[in-house]
Amino acid sequence: MGVVIIDGSTVRDFVNDEARFKKSVDETFSKLDLNNDGVLSRSELRKAFETLRLIETHFGVDVATQPEELTNLYDSIFDKFDCDRSGTVDLEEYRSELKMILLAIADGLGSSPIQMALEDDDQGFIKQAADLEASKLAQQPSSAGP
Repeated sequence: MGVVIIDGSTVRDFVNDEARFKKSVDETFSKLDLNNDGVLSRSELRKAFETLRLIETHFGVDVATQPEELTNLYDSIFDKFDCDRSGTVDLEEYRSELKMILLAIADGLGSSPIQMALEDDDQGFIKQAADLEASKLAQQPSSAGP
């Protein structure tokens, strides 16, 4: 497990790096599109969000959640992503909604740095944002004098 320090600008910079953000979202979409039909079904998107365990824990402690409550939550998430109400989520809808979610996270974080523990193999968007910032810091010339 690793620890990263991020703030809103870390996440915002990742989203604003259009090439990196697009590549990352496209790769994630491709992994979620299990039948390779170019769109995400309700079950494909639900599977992705189930891994986040949005309401199944309370401060790290598992809590019982009624199946109907989970279904309602995941259905509402799908409906938010399915902007054209086609019954599927295409890549552009997925990218647009993820961008809004990440920018909302950035706004919520504000300018105060926080420490976040991430799994070593985590390749989520927050980890990628932290990696982008770390790579920028590594490229800056040292300000140490002779």
